Amino acid sequence: MRRALTLAATGAAAAAVTASARRVQRFRPVEPEPAPLDLTGLDADGAARRLAELIRIPTVSSRVPGETDTGAFERYRQKLAELYPRTHAALEREVLGEGALLYRWRGSTDDPPLVLMAHYDVVPVDGQEWSRDPFSGLVEDGYVHGRGAIDDKGSMVAILEAVEALVAAGVTPRRDVYLSFGDDEEVLGVGARLAVQAFTERGIRPWAVLDEGGAVVTGMFPGVPGRVAVVGLAEKGVLDVEVVTSDAGGHASAPTRGGAPARLARAILAIEEHPFPARLHDVVLGMVDAVGRHAGPPYRALFAHAAQLRPALAQVLSRAGREANALVRTTVAVTRLEGSPAANVLATRALAHLNIRIALGETVRSTVDRLQQVIDDPSVELRVVSGSDPSPVSRADNEAFARISAAARTAYPDAAVAPYLMVQASDARHFSQISDSVYRFMPFALSREELAALHAADERISVATLHRGAGFFRHLIAHL
Repeated sequence: MRRALTLAATGAAAAAVTASARRVQRFRPVEPEPAPLDLTGLDADGAARRLAELIRIPTVSSRVPGETDTGAFERYRQKLAELYPRTHAALEREVLGEGALLYRWRGSTDDPPLVLMAHYDVVPVDGQEWSRDPFSGLVEDGYVHGRGAIDDKGSMVAILEAVEALVAAGVTPRRDVYLSFGDDEEVLGVGARLAVQAFTERGIRPWAVLDEGGAVVTGMFPGVPGRVAVVGLAEKGVLDVEVVTSDAGGHASAPTRGGAPARLARAILAIEEHPFPARLHDVVLGMVDAVGRHAGPPYRALFAHAAQLRPALAQVLSRAGREANALVRTTVAVTRLEGSPAANVLATRALAHLNIRIALGETVRSTVDRLQQVIDDPSVELRVVSGSDPSPVSRADNEAFARISAAARTAYPDAAVAPYLMVQASDARHFSQISDSVYRFMPFALSREELAALHAADERISVATLHRGAGFFRHLIAHL
């Protein structure tokens, strides 16, 4: 992204600098520094030990029936009750479906509730080269190591540390607080849907919903020296498609031209050579605008022109790297290939699995239609395995977003707060059916290396970061 905006600056610097005195007035004044975050009563080392215990329970989810160790999930739920006894004594708990957890902490008013989300299933570690046992929960050199340390057991522990401390202090929140903990987020399961169904049946519309997503990051934009807390307002859609071709087959000693694998290969190359168009959505534009208020010259003047530079910035971002590219277009990844089951037999069927992340403004239907046009081969079939459209865009002009932003600035006073488009999928998207204030933000300051370890080897979180994340949640709940 740094390279992208540097290139954009080259093309627009002259116009931006000429009008900078006028355009800079667009930016709102920088807010006053918040009071320091109160971490008194939150045990950093204790939180690390408790997270380590939960990491040691391998709650790996799978889409293949029978592959999930349901006993591990049951042990995890029992361990939660052991580690957080005050929370489990004070809050009402119910189990939804196979293991999704929904807690209710009754508040002192009938105002709409806050929902804090996390999930406790994790992705597999097969084929990854870890420097430590991924399920050891090792606490070493100021870090908690293991699968789920950040995604997403770290968030769950930060929430529970905050709730446990507030219950111990005799605090009652002003509005109800619900904790919605999913057991199948990594496989796009039903846990969060069941929670939304429960809210719907009970006539509850949340004041705000907060799930994993953005984080506190550094180096996103040139000219912005500090950190940026990016709060997701929306997320891209998810679509899994099988591209299938068929043939008569036969012995491999007498192949035919243009067989099923060849036609599949041509289809994949066509998709690769004709990417979806790049567009700068309002959410991404809002991120540029918000961050730009904290930039120095000449970048501040450049960011002030972001709306006028929208088409050019979209093109530049699309060429800046895979993360920036994912912000501005629908992306297609070929994740699995299948052909003949034997080395000397021609394939009667060739298949490619596409994992697609749909940009805001597009739909499952429009995405499939475009793929068919690009492939342009009636012998190639597209089968939709599963799909969901992009989420609605949550509000950024209300009290809920202001309170979450204020808590982020209290936890990280040096960080700018900016809206963000989440390119992955989360359970939060289901709550958009019943709330217009669904946000994606992990209150963790994460380095590029730590972010790169998500779903990869050597996932870890620092003890200090976990501690501060618990402080964020406690501050948010206490200031409802």
